[in-house]
This record gives sequence, C-alpha cells and structure tokens, in this order.
Amino acid sequence: MKIRNPFLLKTAGLGISLLVRSWIGTIHYQYKPEGTDHTPITTKLKGPFLYTFWHENLLIPAYQYGQRNIHVLISQHADGEMIAEASQNLGFSVVRGSSTRGGIEALKKMVALGKTDHLVITPDGPRGPRREVQPGLVYLAAKTGLPVVCLGLAYSSLRRAKSWDRFALPAPFSDVIMTTTPAFHVPEITSRSQLNEYRLLLQAELDRAEQLAKGHMLAQGRQAA
Repeated sequence: MKIRNPFLLKTAGLGISLLVRSWIGTIHYQYKPEGTDHTPITTKLKGPFLYTFWHENLLIPAYQYGQRNIHVLISQHADGEMIAEASQNLGFSVVRGSSTRGGIEALKKMVALGKTDHLVITPDGPRGPRREVQPGLVYLAAKTGLPVVCLGLAYSSLRRAKSWDRFALPAPFSDVIMTTTPAFHVPEITSRSQLNEYRLLLQAELDRAEQLAKGHMLAQGRQAA
C-alpha cells in the first residue's frame, strides 16, 4: 500500500533520513577518482557539475554529499514522494519531475539552476529499465553545458531490494568505494542520431565507472558487489 497522506509522507521521509544517517554512517567509505581534473561533490569546486549515477546507488552519495547547492531530480510518482522528503532531510534540494509526469518543466528548472549550482540525475529513474540511460540526461547536459561526471560504486557486502532497480542496501560496517571518471561536455544536440550517440557514450561511461570501482575493491582483496 502506498502512502499518500502528506503528513505521513513527511514523517516517513524524516524517518528514512535518520535511518540512513545512522546506518550509512557505519560504513567505511573511500573515494577514488580516475584522473585529477575534478573532485567529489563539494562547495569548494570552482564551477558547477552535472553528476550522474544509477538509481540503485542513491544512498551513498546522498549521505556523503547532501547540501543545498546540489539539486536532485526526483520523480513525481507516488514512490518518489518519500525519496524526495528523505533527500531534502539529508541536505539536497529537490526538483520534481520524470519522463511521464512534469518532466519538461522539471528539466527547464534544472537548466536554470545549473547556471550556478550542481545538478544530480539518476538516468535510469524513476522506473527503469535498470542501468539504461534515458534521453533526459543527454538533454540536460547539452542544454546546461555543464561537464558531466559519472559515478560508480562497489560494495563489499550488500543486499538488494526487490524493486525494478534492485536498490543497493550495503551491510552495516561494510566497505564502499566510489569512483568518478573524468568530466566531459555534451555539445548541442541537432539530431536523433546524435542524441543516441551521446546516450550510448554516457551509458558506456557509467558502466566503466562501475567497473573501475569494482576493480579498486578487488585490488584491496575484498569481494566486489
């Protein structure tokens, strides 16, 4: 049964954020970027970036980097309400919209916010297919002109939810490694074939970021999930 009462949604969102803080706070986290031309999300960056990662990996970036000058695109579907509330309690600013509800207006708002602030988008959300980049990421990157940074995560121990994205639930006191690949720009898109070309490029880069993170985990003698 889905919760629709606004008060219950806010309460559930607060509860989730408190659980995430106490639970994810036990995890040993490492950040290992590829190259040196960017850093993880931080207020010390000289300019805004567009960060992207698979929907299933939301917990770790939310805990590590939640702050108000980072705007996250969250769906308007009922299952996005609690995620939005929890994300705001963790420190992010939230823009609501998806490919089927409020998507165009949400992307326009993200474009405007991208002039001064960081943006975050999970390109396979809100309902999949899992680990498949949707055109919204390409559109946003092209319209904002922001350099895109792809995040990959590897876990030493986790369970997965029985959801469309197999949401990652790392075990308490386990190890997590996050990596980022060098930032790159998406030019103005002038054709469907060009849009698909960059969609596939971003797909490959996100997959590569995941493999890099797993490689770091294996190099430390740990299982990589």
